[in-house]
Amino acid sequence: MDLRNELMEGRAELPRVGAVIPARRIHPPYLVVNGYDDEIGQATMYLRDLALNDCSPLTVRSYGYGLLRWFRLLWLLDVSWEKATEAEVAVLAGWMRAASNPQRQRQTVGGAAPGSVNLRTGKPVLRAGYAPRTINHALSVVSGFYEFHAHQGNGPVVNPVPISPQMRRALAHRSPLETRPVVGRARLRQKVADRPPRAVPDHLWDELFAAMGCERDRALLEFYVSSGARAVELLGVGVGDLDWAGQRIYVISKGSRERQAIPASPQAFVRLACYLRETGTPPSDGPLWRTRRGADRPLSYWAMRRILQRANEVLGTNWTLHDLRHTAASRMANSGKLTLPEVQAIMRHANIQTTSRYLTVRVEEIFDKLTEHYNAPRIQPSYPAGYDADDITAVFGA
Repeated sequence: MDLRNELMEGRAELPRVGAVIPARRIHPPYLVVNGYDDEIGQATMYLRDLALNDCSPLTVRSYGYGLLRWFRLLWLLDVSWEKATEAEVAVLAGWMRAASNPQRQRQTVGGAAPGSVNLRTGKPVLRAGYAPRTINHALSVVSGFYEFHAHQGNGPVVNPVPISPQMRRALAHRSPLETRPVVGRARLRQKVADRPPRAVPDHLWDELFAAMGCERDRALLEFYVSSGARAVELLGVGVGDLDWAGQRIYVISKGSRERQAIPASPQAFVRLACYLRETGTPPSDGPLWRTRRGADRPLSYWAMRRILQRANEVLGTNWTLHDLRHTAASRMANSGKLTLPEVQAIMRHANIQTTSRYLTVRVEEIFDKLTEHYNAPRIQPSYPAGYDADDITAVFGA
């Protein structure tokens, strides 16, 4: 019991044993192994089911790490997976609430304190621990794991992760056009704040664009903010996916994984032409965006994220690649030139309620109007001529 309390208070660490490794097969594309590099069969069965249900390899990888965290806890507590109860799930939730996230420890000297707010962007800095969404995702992974094995007749009959019957009843027959009802959270689920999308203001966008060090990076930013493509989607574009005459590009959509055409601005294609003139045009069947140093290879998501991080270090900001997509959607939705269904089609949102979130007004965008309002002189009351001053005082006061 002392070990459980130490874990829930964040004073004990989970053992860093086991790993998630690529598999030499498609179903599943990733495996979870223990400290002896032995494959965990129960995890493989669940990950294979996810892959067969058309989940992306990255989703399978994410669920693999969630299962690895769960098995590390069970190994430490000496509890077999089929005998786990809600008590072990509570230890997991408590540990994630109190422990520090190793990913947050990669902090530069003089960087912002975890949990603080960047005064230039208005965006909060990631806190030292696990975010509420991460904790809820971890609980969903464990819940899905036991739900799968209960269906197969392998695991316990009762899922150890608490569920919310009220939420299941409310969402069972809800139309996607209806407003999502407010229902109680299941036990151990964390409260998640609904923050509005964060777009880059024009004056900060200009300095971010100026901080890019080459034509490739400037072209990428132009395509991100004019097309609204997701980071990975744009980086996967090949030379054969460019429609110069139609001013559009073809991307593999994250949701449907179908090749779809999305428009981009003329300025983006001008920047792209400058980039290709500088480096040369790759083969027609090759990737468009390539590294500039070392061996010639495609530009990865992590390399693109590092480009933005270097610009943030210079500017004192904390923009992310997804903020560029938010910026594109916000500009389109508030331009007055496009209808909301048109913006939905360009951004490829499944639900128009997602698109409507970009119509919200931000305080930063009306700062000049607020300053004018605060500095306006107080209106002095005036009365028509001919009224006696004593009568005005008696009616309206001093």
